[in-house]
Amino acid sequence: MISKEEYEQVEKYPNGELSSADCAQVELRIKQDPTFAQEVAEHRSLLNSFRLYGNRLDVYEKLDAFHQEMETDSHFVQTSAFNHYGIKVFWKKHLATMAVAASVALITVFSALLTADYVRSVESQQLNYYRALKRDLDKIKRTQQTITNKPGIPTAPVLRRERYSATGFVVSPNGYLVTDYHVIEGADSLYIESTTNSLLRYKVKEVYSDPVSDLAILKITDSSFASFNRLPYTFKSDESDLGEAVYTLAFPREDIVYGEGSISSQTGFEGDTTSYQVSIPVNPGNSGGPLLDDKGHLIGIIKGKSVAEDGATFAVKSKYLIKLIHSIPKDSLPDPLSLPKTNRMKGLRRPEQIKQIQNLVFNVKVYH
Repeated sequence: MISKEEYEQVEKYPNGELSSADCAQVELRIKQDPTFAQEVAEHRSLLNSFRLYGNRLDVYEKLDAFHQEMETDSHFVQTSAFNHYGIKVFWKKHLATMAVAASVALITVFSALLTADYVRSVESQQLNYYRALKRDLDKIKRTQQTITNKPGIPTAPVLRRERYSATGFVVSPNGYLVTDYHVIEGADSLYIESTTNSLLRYKVKEVYSDPVSDLAILKITDSSFASFNRLPYTFKSDESDLGEAVYTLAFPREDIVYGEGSISSQTGFEGDTTSYQVSIPVNPGNSGGPLLDDKGHLIGIIKGKSVAEDGATFAVKSKYLIKLIHSIPKDSLPDPLSLPKTNRMKGLRRPEQIKQIQNLVFNVKVYH
C-alpha cells in the first residue's frame, strides 16, 4: 500500500499538478517500484472511469434540455434545430467529412449503376445475336412440295422435305464439287441444280469432309452425268492481299446471284487464320460459294457472315481446300480427283469471267 502523501502525488500526477521535482520523483519511483507503478496505473484507470461517467452524465443532461426545448417549440424542425448552438458547431466541424462521405456514396452508387448497365448491355447484345441467328435459320428452313418428274431430269425421291439449300462448285471435271460441311451435315440425300442455261439436276453424295475446316467434297452419282468441260479457273495456294478485289457467285435464291467486294481482313472470325473476311453482303444460301479474284484464281469458299457486323463475310482460304484434297486417301474415292492447272480467265473482263464459270456453280439441295 502507498501512503497518504504518495496517494496525493499519484492523484495530482496525471493532471500535471506536481512541480517538476515532484514529477521527476514520481516517474523515478514508477520505474523502480513495480507495485507503485501498478497503483499509479490503477488510479489513473479509476480517474478515467470517473471522468467518462461524468462526461456521460453531462451529455444526458444536455440531451434532456434539448428534448425539452423541442417539446416547447412547435416550429423547432424548421427553425430551432439549425439555430441551436450545439448543432451549428457540429455542422461546421463535420461539414467537410460529410461532404467526402456523400461524394464517396454517390460515386459508389453511380459505379454500381454503370456496372449493371454494362452487364445488361452485354446480355442484350448476346440476346440480339442469338435472335438474329435464329431468324437466319428460320429463313433458310422451308418446306418443298413433292418433287415432280420432268423430261430429261433424273427421278428424285418423292415426299421428301427440303431442309435448306446452299451453294457448291466444281473442283474436278469428273464430277467432284466442294461445299461447306455445315451445309450437308446429317443429310439423307443431296442434289445439285443449275438453271443458268437449262435446268440441270444431279444426285450427289458426300465422299469426304473435314468439320474443322468446314469443307465437304461431293461426287455426282447420277448415271446421266458424263463429265464437265475443262475448268477455266485455278486454285490459289498462297495468301491474297488485303484490299484485293474479289467476287462470288451463289444461290441465296433459286437464281444465281453475283456479289463483289474486297478482302477486308486476312483473318476470319475472332482471328481465324484459315479464313478471310471480305466485304461482300451474303444471305442464307451463299454458303459454299466460290470466291475469286480479278485474275480468275479461286481464292476461297464462302463460309458464313457476321451477325454483329453488316457486310462482314468469312471465306475459307483455298490453300486449305488444296490441303484437304491432297490428304484424301486415293483408295477412298470412286475416281481420281485432279485440280485444274491452267487458268483461262486471266485477262478477261468480269462479265466474260462470269460466263466461263456460272455453269460450274450449283444450288445444293439438302433433304431429310
